[in-house]
Amino acid sequence: MPDIGDGPVLIAGPTASGKSSLAMEIASQFGGQIVNADAIQVFDEWRVLTARPSKDDEAAFPHKLYGHVPLDGEYSVGHWLRDVEPLLKTGPRPIIVGGTGLYFTALTQGLAQIPEIPQWVRDEGNTIRDRQGHEAMLVDLDTVTVSRIDIQNPMRVQRAWEVWKATGKQISVWQDETPPALLDLDTANAFVMDAPKDWLNERIAQRFDHMLETGALEEAEEILPRWNPANLSSKAIGAPELIAFLRGETSLDQAKERATIATRQYAKRQRTWFKSRMSEWRHINPSST
Repeated sequence: MPDIGDGPVLIAGPTASGKSSLAMEIASQFGGQIVNADAIQVFDEWRVLTARPSKDDEAAFPHKLYGHVPLDGEYSVGHWLRDVEPLLKTGPRPIIVGGTGLYFTALTQGLAQIPEIPQWVRDEGNTIRDRQGHEAMLVDLDTVTVSRIDIQNPMRVQRAWEVWKATGKQISVWQDETPPALLDLDTANAFVMDAPKDWLNERIAQRFDHMLETGALEEAEEILPRWNPANLSSKAIGAPELIAFLRGETSLDQAKERATIATRQYAKRQRTWFKSRMSEWRHINPSST
């Protein structure tokens, strides 16, 4: 257990690194409300597949911003900041935990006030991504923007391209005009779960097996009639693979293998983000605890 001072607690880290367990341990010893900072755990019908806290865990400690968005809903970092702001001001100490690095950087560094993107721009971006790949959009982005975003992440690249297309300004310019952050990092207890690659990969493989044993496939069966790959909720890792199995397009073993590979790739991107953007946070090696 790390030393905990006054102020909010922030726990970032890659998937399967033990973030939620640490959050509950801190809540047990010091009190507080556990606040979600994972972009997919906000959706109401993915609990097992997104590793949301169980109903028993939610009953044991106050949990906020989990499963409060409908399956076909839109949710952005701006939505999350608006939801989390009152939790910083009232109620028990927030213990903010999750793997979406952009949420944490927006919370502690501020978020650019970018206008709403018109649907026609989003549709054009979707068409380019589907037909040419997200790499085709990089040619329209300036070097500063490219240096700041995860260019391996299609959604981040498309978002930057859409901002440029809709506003005529690069997202890097909007970021440089960012208003003050909601939370001063110096007033918080900020931790990154710095998990070794091999240790984490083994946990990822074990966890997906556990998800299948505890209802992930049944969740996918419930969602199958309403499955829409364009929904943000459909980006849940493992969801497309399980849907493909249910449609008879692949075997369960193939779905499991592909989902595990996708999770490892995602964890690698998360580790890269945390290393480059959160070097001043306190890094914890969960394999040694």
